[in-house]
Amino acid sequence: MNVPSIDPLGQAIHDYFTLKIDHPIIIHSEDFDDDTMKPSYFFRNYKNMPPLEKKALNLCRGKVLDVGACAGSHALWLQENGFDVTALEWSEKCCATMQQRGIKKVIHRDIFEYNHDTFDTILLLMNGTGIAGTLVRLFDLFVHLKKLLRPGGQILIDSSDLIYLYEDDEGTASLNINAEKYYGELHYQFEYKGMKGQPFRWLYVDTELMQQIVSDSQLEVRQLIKGSHYDYLLQIEKQNE
Repeated sequence: MNVPSIDPLGQAIHDYFTLKIDHPIIIHSEDFDDDTMKPSYFFRNYKNMPPLEKKALNLCRGKVLDVGACAGSHALWLQENGFDVTALEWSEKCCATMQQRGIKKVIHRDIFEYNHDTFDTILLLMNGTGIAGTLVRLFDLFVHLKKLLRPGGQILIDSSDLIYLYEDDEGTASLNINAEKYYGELHYQFEYKGMKGQPFRWLYVDTELMQQIVSDSQLEVRQLIKGSHYDYLLQIEKQNE
């Protein structure tokens, strides 16, 4: 597995858990101004989770794979509520933190390289589409996840439509239709205490395009649950074969 040696997010997660240091993570972007996030946010309990995350956790059934588990807050809640859950994460430091938090099944691997088991529920939260990076890769992700689903299995994934960033005061969006890339395909870079990681791609998808890619992947949207501000959760199932 090709894992970056410099891992600002993983280091911030590890520092918060072991030393209670809540130093902000800086999120650089080519497309927007810098933003920040506190490591403590990744340790939120169920009560402090956004409504769509709570809904996703309550929709989980059977054996669960939590993809991009980070600090393990979703996996930990599922484990505490009797689920057989596996936390999958590419960051070695995040994996170590999850193990220290008491999560029993932690796997250090990229989702595209994982094919060792099958599940009833595959969970991808905190903008789960971001893991794909691009629209083409999102199709590849769904095709891969489909192979990891048991009969009757489901994928629970969230995202947001960034169209609001291009809307004027009257709600009319102004986009360049000749742009080289989709407006939800971004480039990010994390920085923590002066440590900068490698730039990476991150994807946000509008609901119409998302549902089309799901359909192209020979999967079915069971539910589309919209949040309060352009965010949404999809419950996706295998089509009958």
